[in-house]
Amino acid sequence: MEDRIQLLHPNEKEMPSINKEKYNLVKKTILDIIKENNIITFKNLSKESSHRLNGILDGSPSWYVTSVKLDLEARGIIERLAKTSPQKIQLVKSEE
Repeated sequence: MEDRIQLLHPNEKEMPSINKEKYNLVKKTILDIIKENNIITFKNLSKESSHRLNGILDGSPSWYVTSVKLDLEARGIIERLAKTSPQKIQLVKSEE
């Protein structure tokens, strides 16, 4: 049986579990892009992540990016900047 990770949501909504290898790949991609940009809009994060992950994941890269981004927010690894439109995201703490 494959290793899975339960996704979390910042507002404690129910989220699915996903394959741990896919989770780690998407997480690394998101964190790498944020580190490269320091602060990035969600739209640009999603676009760049989907571009990097295209053809690697089965299913929609944008679904994985959105779901893992919410999980990383819930875990306190990344955060939305308050009162920004469009939504902007930054790293909270260093993730190795």
